[in-house]
Amino acid sequence: MKGLKIMVEAQIPGVGDPLDGLAETMDRAAGAMIAQATFGLSPATLAQAVSDWMLHLAASPGKQTQLAAKALRKMTRLGDYAMRSATDAQAARAIEPLPQDRRFADPAWASAPFNLVSQAFLLNQQWWHAATTGITGVTAHHEEMVAFAVRQWLDTVAPTNFLATNPVLQQRILETGGQCLADGLRNWMTDVEALMRGLPPAGTEAFQVGETLATAEGKVVYRNRLMELIQYAPTTEQARPEPILIVPAWIMKYYILDLSPENSLVQWLTAQGFTVFMISWHNPGSTDRDLEMADYLQLGPMAALDAVAAITGGASVHAAGYCLGGTLLAIAAAAMARDGDDRLASLTLLAAQTEFCEPGELGLFIDEGQLSLLENMMWGRGYLDSAQMGGAFQMLRSNDLVWSRVLTTYLMGEREPMNDLMAWNADGTRMPYAMHSQYLRRLFLEDDLAEGRFQVNGRPIALSVLRWPMFVVGTERDHVAPWRSVFKIHRLTGAPIDFVLTSGGHNAGIVSEPGHPGRSYRLLTREADGAALDPDAWLDAAPRHEGSWWTAWGDWLAKLSGNAGTPPPMGATDKGYAPLADAPGHFVLER
Repeated sequence: MKGLKIMVEAQIPGVGDPLDGLAETMDRAAGAMIAQATFGLSPATLAQAVSDWMLHLAASPGKQTQLAAKALRKMTRLGDYAMRSATDAQAARAIEPLPQDRRFADPAWASAPFNLVSQAFLLNQQWWHAATTGITGVTAHHEEMVAFAVRQWLDTVAPTNFLATNPVLQQRILETGGQCLADGLRNWMTDVEALMRGLPPAGTEAFQVGETLATAEGKVVYRNRLMELIQYAPTTEQARPEPILIVPAWIMKYYILDLSPENSLVQWLTAQGFTVFMISWHNPGSTDRDLEMADYLQLGPMAALDAVAAITGGASVHAAGYCLGGTLLAIAAAAMARDGDDRLASLTLLAAQTEFCEPGELGLFIDEGQLSLLENMMWGRGYLDSAQMGGAFQMLRSNDLVWSRVLTTYLMGEREPMNDLMAWNADGTRMPYAMHSQYLRRLFLEDDLAEGRFQVNGRPIALSVLRWPMFVVGTERDHVAPWRSVFKIHRLTGAPIDFVLTSGGHNAGIVSEPGHPGRSYRLLTREADGAALDPDAWLDAAPRHEGSWWTAWGDWLAKLSGNAGTPPPMGATDKGYAPLADAPGHFVLER
């Protein structure tokens, strides 16, 4: 026994602890179970945030006094409103909802007692915002997390979610004789069945890729392990000599830029006389767990540029990237500029971040504890699926994307009609373990790209070397890539930048075809090496234009392009880029 004890305790040179592998496996398995139970939210991180908030609040008698006074004032305001509204139905309310909060817009909320219920909730919501913010000593990240958690709780207990406190729902039940509840139950059962069987949401059957969606005519002219490259057929007799290469995000299917014919950015560009190429990413599975950022860079935009140059005869390329695809394209462009590769004619970034220290509310899910939990979640299967990613985005707008849907679909029995954008959003993709971990750590957590530490082929790159003309688009209501974060490209490079801020959100703001009602944008040009305005100053200076930003982009591209001539051939068989399949190809159909 003594000899066995010595063997166990001894450290053999060059040999690790035999329990290392077992310990890691057990820890990761435990972390994955926690992640599944908490929908990817780290309870340890939330506990730290709550502790930070509570301890500093407990040590802040001034803040406590202020909150007590606020509570008394709000009760007084509510009582005053109750007395005034008892005799005057049109009495001024004690508090108005935030502009984006439409939960109490129906006139039924103005009648007693529901007017008092809604006003009490809004006053309570306002008090909790004061209680979770502005406490000295609490870290900014912990403050944001606590405020977020409280918002989730308040959204859950909002009076709109309950029959007894929702007059609109009560009216609906009376009008339908209770049929709406039966319809809602039927909707719920349908959605649960679809979820259990892994089927797409109801209504998506009317939107089929290659039939009603992604219908632009073209050919797959190149394929590797990670992507298919689609070349679209010309729709004009002549085309500009500089083609457009679009790099979409691998977190989404590419055809958001080729939805229905009437709102297809691809078809609009070909109608303007441009030759368009599009990357269609492979939907990774467990066997792709080790795909890294370097693989996406080399097998994605770099391989695509080689193919485009061969097919078009070496003409310079207008490169455009959307969301994560834009971030990847910025990395590729910086590496190309560093290495003297001048194949780009311009660079367009659509709702794409290059600096990540202020990523908006998405940053709530990015710290060491959260990333560790996400890595454990991905570790077993080798990927993060779209449902897990989509859950985080929905939580950022829970009253719009979760509770309003529950109310409308399952209680009022009214299912929102499916459209092409909703069908696309339901067609999810996955993120491989290695790449997603690197992306979140190196870009979001450590901000390596903006800080000049991100390496390509073993050497760091810097965005400051970018000198190509840039067209950068942010969207006003973007919860994924907030426009003020996108705007920071101004401070990272001296390249000439045309910056556009368009109405809409991360997806709808980009899919903004000419003629779309209610669309507008602001545009301001910063010349090469010009001074960088702060976002607020830019907002004051940028003129507002009615209509679609697509037309401004088309004019910008035209100015940077040569005279139109004969369109290039579809593929180049003699150079190894023979057409392999009709668009939309095979990768986009992967589930």
